[in-house]
Amino acid sequence: MITVSEVTMRYGTKVLFDNVNVSFNPGERYGLTGPNGSGKSTFMKILSGDLEAISGRVFRPKRLGILRQDHYQFENDRVLDVVLMGNAALWAAMKEKDALLADGDHHMTEADGLRLGELEMVIAEEDGYMAEPEAAELLEGLGIPEKLHLQPMSSLVGGDKVRVLLAQALFGRPDGLLLDEPTNALDIGSIRWLEGFLAEYTGVLVVISHDRHFLNEVCTKIADIDYETIIVYPGAYDDMVTAKAESRGALELANAAKEKRVQQLQEFVQRFRAGSRASQVKSREKQLEREKQAMADLKRSNIARPFIRFDVTRASGKQVLNLDGVHKQFEHQSITDDLTFHVFRGDKVAIVGPNGIGKTTLLRMIMNEVRADDGKVEWGYETQVGYMPQDHHEVIAKTDQTAHNWLSQFVKDQSEEQLRSIFGKLLFSKDEPFKATKVLSGGETVRLLLAKLMLQKPNVLVLDEPTNHLDLESIRSLTEALDKYEGTCIFVTHDRQMVVDVATRILEMSREGVREVSPEQFAEGHFLEQQKQYHKD
Repeated sequence: MITVSEVTMRYGTKVLFDNVNVSFNPGERYGLTGPNGSGKSTFMKILSGDLEAISGRVFRPKRLGILRQDHYQFENDRVLDVVLMGNAALWAAMKEKDALLADGDHHMTEADGLRLGELEMVIAEEDGYMAEPEAAELLEGLGIPEKLHLQPMSSLVGGDKVRVLLAQALFGRPDGLLLDEPTNALDIGSIRWLEGFLAEYTGVLVVISHDRHFLNEVCTKIADIDYETIIVYPGAYDDMVTAKAESRGALELANAAKEKRVQQLQEFVQRFRAGSRASQVKSREKQLEREKQAMADLKRSNIARPFIRFDVTRASGKQVLNLDGVHKQFEHQSITDDLTFHVFRGDKVAIVGPNGIGKTTLLRMIMNEVRADDGKVEWGYETQVGYMPQDHHEVIAKTDQTAHNWLSQFVKDQSEEQLRSIFGKLLFSKDEPFKATKVLSGGETVRLLLAKLMLQKPNVLVLDEPTNHLDLESIRSLTEALDKYEGTCIFVTHDRQMVVDVATRILEMSREGVREVSPEQFAEGHFLEQQKQYHKD
């Protein structure tokens, strides 16, 4: 069990949570939710002990598995050893045993022999003789093939290093698991594997994720940061959304009634202050002060949802995009081989597949940023393309230019008032549009790119991982906007809920090539066998 008692955390005048009391129980899997900036990662660091709260205490189980992000400290360590370090007691015993045995039997004293026996007992108690097979199984499940297990961490790319740290957190059956965005570096096949692993986990799990489908599959309860506290809802994420909407509606009605009561009291005091009802006025004034204080002390919800809608200036022709016999190869890896695929007006095409298979390269060929080795890529009649690359620096230069100035260059007939309206819809407060682009957060940058697409009103959207850096409310709004969009959309994403809700056609990329699968096949996971084989290879 993880118990939080009277914990308060604030930065300056901003209160993240105040006097929080909550328990996370064994056998339950908690999703920690809240919009960007609500304090999710801060609260997770308090739970792990990496950050001390202003006040309050946290009681933790003996062994916690924590997803760390500092993979650089393990650069010279073998991948398998990094996973074994997840069980600190076992790793220390194994290292000390190796050091004792390295000197040879002729240098070993009686004390060394006794110590060696103690270490063997620790290793046995920690199930150390099955440790390496267990660590290898975790790595393979997360997409790290056996051929890399004995290589140093420095030989891996950044995303694979994060997978190794996730395996480290999961290793050794810890009593509690604290996972901050564990799916960020995972493709769909690895996410499904992780869901299955966590479904069988019997300790206490607290996880932060912007993947709604993942939260619905894994979580038995949702701990939501709102109203400067943490409210625990039973069920998965969608259950919480429903329950929260109902409770929030009731609270807002109560708040509206209080505001109306304050207005009535103010009117009474102003009307009769100079008259003969002085005693009643004095009583009302005292009541009014109490009501105003209650309103001032009222904790407001931090929930905020952007308004996203993509309009179309004019429709494209029926045939939007033609790929005819397209071939592309990088070194020894084939991205596409004789790919023929036709996109028609109104299609919503999701491109899925494991990391590193070439999804972004395919999009860049579609956008004519990368030339195909052979074949033709042709856009249809009257197509107007709005493009969001995965690397946002390609679009928004990180300079002293303000977000307002950057977006202004895409304005045609809109007035300053309409431009401000767009910023407001995308949750930029009064002065935030005048921040330099170089200081924008990841979420602000994505919302600025979405604002650009809303202004341009293209009839084709090409989006590469558009949910990166967005919180759950923003992802829901974007998903709904794409579903309602009357144009054509081609997008790459690891967000399965977006694929399920939006896609009418799905292209799956694997080592065996590129093929079209139906939304029904995708929902049932039939395409995963090829992804699993890709990881093994």
